[in-house]
Amino acid sequence: MSDETETGLPASFELAWGVRDRPTKGPKRGLSLEQIVDAGVHVANTEGIGGVSMGRVAKELGASAMSLYRYVASKDELLALMIDGAFGKIDVEVPADGTWRERLKWWAEVELAAYRRFPWILRIPVSGPPIMPKQLWFMEQGLRALGGTGLREDEKLSAILLVTSFTRSFATLNSDLSEAVGNEDPTMARVMPRYGELIKKLTPAEDYPALHAVVDAGTFDADEEFEDLDYDFRFGLERVLDGIEALIRSRE
Repeated sequence: MSDETETGLPASFELAWGVRDRPTKGPKRGLSLEQIVDAGVHVANTEGIGGVSMGRVAKELGASAMSLYRYVASKDELLALMIDGAFGKIDVEVPADGTWRERLKWWAEVELAAYRRFPWILRIPVSGPPIMPKQLWFMEQGLRALGGTGLREDEKLSAILLVTSFTRSFATLNSDLSEAVGNEDPTMARVMPRYGELIKKLTPAEDYPALHAVVDAGTFDADEEFEDLDYDFRFGLERVLDGIEALIRSRE
C-alpha cells in the first residue's frame, strides 16, 4: 500500500476510515483490513498482547506476513487498529434519556466493560489522542453526555478526560490484581487472606492510627474486597462526578 495519504495519517488508518481504497494488486487478495484486525484481536484475547506479532497474526489468517504489510505498515499500526476494532465490538452509544450524570456514568461503565473484555488494551501505551473511527465515536458519546450542562466546550473535554483517566487507572489496577490471582502469585496468595492481620503485625498502632482504624473496622476481612472491586469503582466514579457537578452548578 502506498505511504502517500490524503490526511497525513498512516494508509491503514485511512483505510479504516474509508477514505482510501483497499489494495487490489499482489498476492492474497482475499484478505481485508477487517480480517487482519479481527485476527489480531483474537490472538490478543487468547494469548495476551505479548503474543501479537505480524507473523503470528498472518499465521492465524493462513497468510504470509508480507501479505499483511500491504494493509498495515507496522505492528504499532496494527495495535492501534486492534484497539479501535475492540471498541467497535461494544455498544458505546449513550442513551438519549436520563440526566447528564446518568449518561456519563453509563459512558464510564461501558469503557470499564471494554477493558475487562479486552484487558490487553491496557498493556498498550497511550501514544497520542484518539484518532481512529470507533475511538472518536466513543469520545463523541462522552461529550454528548454533557450536553445542556452549561459547561464550556473545553470544560466538557476536560471532564471526560478526567472520567476516562479514572476508569483506565482503575481498570489497570483491577487487571493487575486479577492477573496476580489467576497466575497464583505466591506472594499474593500469602498476603490476601491475611492482609488486615499482616498490617497490624507489621505496623505499630501509635504510628499508623488511621490505617489501624480501617483494619479494625473490618474493611479487609472479606476476600471479596480484592476479588470484586465494583464497589470501589462506583465509589470513585461518584466522587469524580461530584466534582463535575460542582462545576456545573457554579456555571448555573
